[in-house]
Amino acid sequence: MVEMPMAKLGHRIRSGTSMLLDALLPPQCLCCGAMVDRQGNLCAGCWSGMAFLEAPCCHACGFPFPFDEGAGVLCAACTRQQPDFDRARAVLAYDDNSRQLLLRLKHGDRLDGVPAFGQWLARTGAEFWADADLILPVPLHPWRLIRRRYNQAALLAQAISRFCDLPSPPNLLQRSRSTISQGGLSRRGRARNVQGAFAVRKTGLGILLGARVVLIDDVFTTGATVSACARLLKRHGAARVDVLTLARVL
Repeated sequence: MVEMPMAKLGHRIRSGTSMLLDALLPPQCLCCGAMVDRQGNLCAGCWSGMAFLEAPCCHACGFPFPFDEGAGVLCAACTRQQPDFDRARAVLAYDDNSRQLLLRLKHGDRLDGVPAFGQWLARTGAEFWADADLILPVPLHPWRLIRRRYNQAALLAQAISRFCDLPSPPNLLQRSRSTISQGGLSRRGRARNVQGAFAVRKTGLGILLGARVVLIDDVFTTGATVSACARLLKRHGAARVDVLTLARVL
């Protein structure tokens, strides 16, 4: 009897699982709910409506430029004040179309899109991976995690780590203080809201020394949350902190 190679067996198991899932839960568009050919896909209409962000952009915060200004050019905001993180990039502009995608992920339990989002994020952050050491999600406070049942940033970080073969310790960065929702707050209010809200797990202090970190979140709005995390990580020895988000408010 000829034994089947493990890789081939694993592929058949995954294919069979996918077929069973499609039979039980017909694949729907991650954004509008229309029927699609595979789990985790967008329909043609929603795909064409997404504003994917690409170069040219600000070297630091990733804000898109209408024309190529050359390598290393900063936007006006980053010229006035250098961000606490080193570079930030986002897959999508946050608008009426992408908002539905994010809301379904964040509050609608639509986790079937996480593998696809991980692939999008890995491609958008391609310039980060050559010398990155670890991937960290922006954490939720334990009480909010209990209410929501999952941290979407942690799920995205895990998906990216599988594509990039980089470690993603989920609890190294922690939210030590509960904060109100950032929604509706001004830029200054957002910064005050997250001030002192994060901590580094003691067991992770050695891991951060000299580490090049990629920080993951779902949406970049004013950058207050990722800036607070970046400052903390650098105070504990991180050599560089880059930021990668699924969407960005422009």
